[in-house]
Amino acid sequence: MDFNFTEEQVQFADAIKRWIARDYSFEARRAIIQSPAGVSEAAWATLAELGMTALPIPQAQGGFDGSALDMFVVMRELGRGLVVEPYFATVLGAEFLKLGGGHGLLLQRVAAGELKLACALGERQSRHDMTSIETRAERVDGGYLIRGEKKVVLHGAQAGALIVTAHAPEGITVFVVAADAPGVHIVQYRTLDGRRAANIRFDGVQVAANAVVGAPGAGGDVLDAALDYGAGLLCFDALGAMEALFEDTLGYLKTRQQFGVPIGTFQALQHRMADMYIHLEQARSMVLLAAARLGSPDPQERRRAISAAKFRIGQAARFVGQQAVQLYGGMGVTDELPAAHYFKRLTFFELTLGDSDHHLARFIAQPGFAQAEVA
Repeated sequence: MDFNFTEEQVQFADAIKRWIARDYSFEARRAIIQSPAGVSEAAWATLAELGMTALPIPQAQGGFDGSALDMFVVMRELGRGLVVEPYFATVLGAEFLKLGGGHGLLLQRVAAGELKLACALGERQSRHDMTSIETRAERVDGGYLIRGEKKVVLHGAQAGALIVTAHAPEGITVFVVAADAPGVHIVQYRTLDGRRAANIRFDGVQVAANAVVGAPGAGGDVLDAALDYGAGLLCFDALGAMEALFEDTLGYLKTRQQFGVPIGTFQALQHRMADMYIHLEQARSMVLLAAARLGSPDPQERRRAISAAKFRIGQAARFVGQQAVQLYGGMGVTDELPAAHYFKRLTFFELTLGDSDHHLARFIAQPGFAQAEVA
């Protein structure tokens, strides 16, 4: 796969960089986080105007049918800018709709920036296993009744529609549910990295039969593929955050003085920066591999690449984040410095859609990892 960016991808990245520099500065972001909504409608409108909401949507629904490498360009810049808007949640929700087929009108609204989505997948007992589902969908005339509770739904309170997994009589089934439907109860809160999440309870929420994404009972494959897509997007985002944190830390070492000289001249600190750079480069290689394999028609190949990337980038994110905090000293954990916010972003990455231990175990479990001994 050619990893040289096209002229259009470079221009797209530059447009996002200019917008972040002009309208989404660190102080502007802090104001958004502290606002009651926790997001900015003006920022979302700009994302739609730049074509970001249309990028991953099929052309038939008014989108650009963007590739994984296109999404890499976008998500990396959002990670560098620490953007807290509900872009990831919406794009992941759109991926469920694309994989399931149908729901073209919803995808058109997403492409136009008119609809935000959220994915209500995790539950109290789930931890990192999203197939551990206690939410139930009961058959009724004309549709289903959904009962259950979902935890830590990223941007659940900001969404107009929710992607919900439940056990139906046919098996695991994915539904699209209006966020304002009767029986939907949403309690939102701020996450570790400043974004918003929600716990959502479904008290006998009635949905029509056409609310099913894909086919009843066939949600397992859709869920598996969509979660890999989401994990890939998170890896892209984390790489951008690590790159920005590394650059900020390097700049700090060049300007902070001790004993009359920049502390970056101290060999011990240079060694730390070298180790951080090695982790960053290894993470970048794994991210590009994940981008190459994300659209693979072979599910096993896709799972191996995504789990390998999530594991390796989780290690790198922890190391780069912790070392940056140490190099900054006590200021590295203060709210006034971007370094602390990058560290929190990377910590949240590790906890989302499977931590390093989960993905290491998943990688090992893939067929072909350990060949049987030949007698």
